[in-house]
Amino acid sequence: MNYYVMTLFPEMIENGMHTSIIGRAIERGCLSLSTVNIRDYSVTGNGRIDDYPYGGGAGMVMQAEPVYRAYEALAGRLGRRPRLIYLTPQGRVFDQGMAVSFAVEQELVFLCGHYEGVDERVLDEIVTDFVSIGDYVLTGGELAAMVMMDAISRMVPGVLSNQESGQYESFQDGLLEYPQYSRPEEWRGRLVPPVLLSGHHGKVGRWRRDQSLLRTLKSRPELLEKAELDRYDRDYLQRLARGEAGAVTPEEQSFLAKLLAISEKA
Repeated sequence: MNYYVMTLFPEMIENGMHTSIIGRAIERGCLSLSTVNIRDYSVTGNGRIDDYPYGGGAGMVMQAEPVYRAYEALAGRLGRRPRLIYLTPQGRVFDQGMAVSFAVEQELVFLCGHYEGVDERVLDEIVTDFVSIGDYVLTGGELAAMVMMDAISRMVPGVLSNQESGQYESFQDGLLEYPQYSRPEEWRGRLVPPVLLSGHHGKVGRWRRDQSLLRTLKSRPELLEKAELDRYDRDYLQRLARGEAGAVTPEEQSFLAKLLAISEKA
């Protein structure tokens, strides 16, 4: 995977991405990262890339021409027009499915906006994907780009030392991840669940799946509505709904009853 980030602050991207797992993956050649300083393509030649918005209003807007020049120069070097992601609160909300989809690309370009945004005309011209990392506003797109690159990189072969870590973590199967434990067996009076010490892989797998279902019910119940549930999952959820398999609230029991009724009809 080759990442290119069009930004006003290249050092922010470089410093953030050349650390930890992603930094080591770049060193090994599993990933590459290049930044494009949009200021280098200023129309006036003095590094200025913004101007007042037509129609009035507070703040400044990034001009179309410097952004366009930066992208065209990159496309010229690559010999093709790569997929370009614009980070904006108005875009589709980023999720694990999108991370998996983006990870198959040979290269991705990220455009990081600032001020009051980017001239709409150049966005219409060059952007292929409008993406948001959440319903809030940041001072610029750099942090959002780094969040996306981190999530996408975990799906790129060779980035993780243990590929299972990328395949079986939160959201990969539509559910939140089960609880994790490590040594010692007892910590401040709290014990590791006995099933994890049993050595019985089948029981451990079922416990983890049940815990994922319970945790998702508690924290993100809407995810259960889209999750693929087998008969063992439904049996566990039915026991939860009856109050037989864990501490659930009346509201959670009501939610499960409706969910299971819909599932049975389907």
